[in-house]
Amino acid sequence: MVSPTTMAAVRASGAVPNAEYLLAVEGVRKEFPGVVALDDVSFRLKRGTVHALMGENGAGKSTLMKILAGIYTPDKGQVKFKGVDIQLKSPLDALENGIAMIHQELNLMSFMTVAENIWIRREPLTRFGFVDHGEMNRKTAALFKRLNIALDPQAEVRDLSIANRQMVEIAKAVSYESDVLIMDEPTSALTEREVAHLFTIIRDLRSQGIGIVYITHKMNELFEIADEFSVFRDGKYIGTHASADVTRDDIIKMMVGREITQMFPKEVVPIGDVVLSVKDLCLKDVFHDVSFDVRAGEILGVAGLVGSGRSNVAETLFGVTPASSGTIEISGKAVKVGSPTEAIRNRMAFLTEDRKDTGCLLILDVLENMQIAVLQDKFVKMGFVDQKAVSAKCEEMARKLRVKTPNLHERIENLSGGNQQKALIGRWLLTNPRILILDEPTRGIDVGAKAEIHRLVTELARDGVAVIMISSEMPEVLGMSDRIMVMHEGRVTGFLNRAEATQVKVMELAAQ
Repeated sequence: MVSPTTMAAVRASGAVPNAEYLLAVEGVRKEFPGVVALDDVSFRLKRGTVHALMGENGAGKSTLMKILAGIYTPDKGQVKFKGVDIQLKSPLDALENGIAMIHQELNLMSFMTVAENIWIRREPLTRFGFVDHGEMNRKTAALFKRLNIALDPQAEVRDLSIANRQMVEIAKAVSYESDVLIMDEPTSALTEREVAHLFTIIRDLRSQGIGIVYITHKMNELFEIADEFSVFRDGKYIGTHASADVTRDDIIKMMVGREITQMFPKEVVPIGDVVLSVKDLCLKDVFHDVSFDVRAGEILGVAGLVGSGRSNVAETLFGVTPASSGTIEISGKAVKVGSPTEAIRNRMAFLTEDRKDTGCLLILDVLENMQIAVLQDKFVKMGFVDQKAVSAKCEEMARKLRVKTPNLHERIENLSGGNQQKALIGRWLLTNPRILILDEPTRGIDVGAKAEIHRLVTELARDGVAVIMISSEMPEVLGMSDRIMVMHEGRVTGFLNRAEATQVKVMELAAQ
């Protein structure tokens, strides 16, 4: 093995110029307690190509990329960079040797500026040894100009939208002038326009000879941006093909080992009485005069571009940010929802869009994450938790949702993104909600898990639950909704019935 220090010299000298692959992985194995995450896996990346990595959640994609990024060490196997065996012991090793990774779960420092996040540990210094903030801001502005990113280098990250934070992560990775750039679900929080901008950046980087590993669950992105792709399933390497040689159905069969015949299993179910009625709801300087009804058994889709206020309305309904004015009625009775606790007492449930920051309690296990919403009164008697009963219910829910975990005492941060999402959905289903608010329920989820979640939502609607489903994926909104409410810049711009809704009509309302 070549040490990281030696590898830096290898990178600088461009050693082994005849190496066929920029990056090559052979026979890699990685085990965690009770789980074989990777089993004899191979992967190869050519210089100046975009190589998509496909597979269901838990297939091993992110584990392999974390090995390449120096986060994990493989138990077995070889990693070659420009034809030389390497061993990366930390993320800093990987960065210094030309491998940068943009994680699906963003890793920025919220209370630091954009420029400080990009140049952390590499800050330009004055001759007195202090950070030269002026030079750092100038370097950031130059980087943004190169990438055509319209952000203020001095803005604090906590004030940015998730989409803009993603652009900061991309700029940070590019700033390392890396030979290999790993992107894990980079478009999960981006609008169509921002995705087009990102693809322009990727094509420019590819033309410079950079090898890009692109992890995505979105088939349309694979065919638009990727030169070739590899599929993993259950920790094993399945195969590699040129994107031009296969169809969407071919890839799905490779990923899941079966055909998925119905991605959006929408059923026509009886629509009952109004369960939730919202009138003239406002949150100062965020959204205004939002009014709508949701009935028992109805799925109300909510569409709109990033910044339209969709998620803010959901948070206000659940009491995260209490409304400035307006009324909320549940089954004809006016209620004041000033906190999530009050929302839960009114049998409301809310799956947030960001499972890392506002969903999962990462240092706790799966059981603790699932049971937390029902420990207020349902399983509490005389001040004591009936742990046996609540554990049994959580076990039952985990089986129903097919949460892949060695057991419920596994820390939830060790689960794949899709299994974390299913555990969070299980958390709220345990509360037996009458109103279920889902904000981006299938973001970062593979096609198999998406189909499972869609079937679950359909079953809930059949049982009379009123569902509000916010989604940036147009096929999901059109495929699952009975009605669609469209928002633009904090206002409702229109409603569309299922029969009349089309992508064109939704986008016309979203861009008003």
